[in-house]
Amino acid sequence: MDPDSLFSLLMIVLMLLIGTFFSAMETAFSALNRIRMKSMADEGNKRAVLVLRLHDNFDKLLSTLLVLNNAVTLIAAAISTLLFIRYFGDIGATLSTVILTIIIVFFGDITPKSLAKESPEKIALFSAPLLHFLMIMLTPVNFLFLKWKGLLSRIFKTENDDRMTEEELYSYVEEAQQDGVIDEEGRQLLDNAIEFNELRASDILTPRIDVAGISEDSTPEEVSQLFFETDYSRLPVYRESIDNIVGVVHMRDFFKRTIAKKTPLKDVITPPLFVAPSTKITDLFKLLQKRKSHLAIVADEYGGTAGIVTLEDILEELVGDIWDESDDIIVEFADLGDNRHKVICSAYVKDLFTYFNLQEDTDVESTSVSGWIMDMLGKVPEVGDTFTFENLTVTVHKAEHRRVLECIIEVKTAGDELETEDAAEEA
Repeated sequence: MDPDSLFSLLMIVLMLLIGTFFSAMETAFSALNRIRMKSMADEGNKRAVLVLRLHDNFDKLLSTLLVLNNAVTLIAAAISTLLFIRYFGDIGATLSTVILTIIIVFFGDITPKSLAKESPEKIALFSAPLLHFLMIMLTPVNFLFLKWKGLLSRIFKTENDDRMTEEELYSYVEEAQQDGVIDEEGRQLLDNAIEFNELRASDILTPRIDVAGISEDSTPEEVSQLFFETDYSRLPVYRESIDNIVGVVHMRDFFKRTIAKKTPLKDVITPPLFVAPSTKITDLFKLLQKRKSHLAIVADEYGGTAGIVTLEDILEELVGDIWDESDDIIVEFADLGDNRHKVICSAYVKDLFTYFNLQEDTDVESTSVSGWIMDMLGKVPEVGDTFTFENLTVTVHKAEHRRVLECIIEVKTAGDELETEDAAEEA
């Protein structure tokens, strides 16, 4: 091979290697983890700071890489065509196109991008200074590219919304667990935090029928007895009925002042905090902090009492159930064996769907399992009432005051369904 041909071959190889480098850079900056890079930057890594700056100007970065990658590819194609024509005559151009295309696709595109995706942060850190220099050199070209992009956006009326959706955030959390970054408990905490902002007071309140309160005319003995029976640290105080709550009494104040010092009950009552059922629990949490209160009364649309929400209720939405020594541990879902489960119907419907691995039904309006059963039956539930929902057979086990306290849920397996079909055919 003569010196000119050898030089041409070396130029082709060089252009292909440069194109491979630019392809790897494009994938690295597209796939890098910004959170990880920001953490490195916060620790004082100057290259990480530069990588973040380049990533913030991704359009300019992409323009630079595409221009340079296409330039070296065209140079390689031109030299290759001349070289192949010199040695293979008329079929040289076709032969050059076929061979160079295979080489570029496999070695200059697929391979470097696959490798860059495995370690995008390392490759981005390595190449950042050079890319920053090249972006500065190609500033005029990038300016024209951005203007052209803006023109296309106006012509086709494209909208650029970089805001992350809730579904994308859930996906990131799931990927973090699968990659071993967080464990199951960590994922549950993050899922609760994401959902936290969407919950309202009506979603977590203790319903009116379960609220333990005292009349403002109650004797100290009656108040003491209720405190001992319920183990609550605070009790709402009502006038005439629970729909007219006039304050809240703290157990500490009651025993220190009313019992020990004979202070009238009305003097230890603190003003109640009233909120609407639609109040977001994030806002309610801030309101309780501001008022230095631990309990809020949720008023219904008629001015009555829909229920109460405590600070503990809100915190439990983030970290799960909080138990202390005086609490009776309640198992909301108990496995009875033979695919049968006992469910306490004060549990949330969303927890029931999670427990039985069902896809959440967006048409369900009720928050509690009790309300869901009533909606499914279409009437006031009675003991023995039953219905089927997907692969579940739900039977009312205990009911009181027109609501369900407990139900038994039997999970039908694929074998059970086949036996039912066979029995029906025989009949």
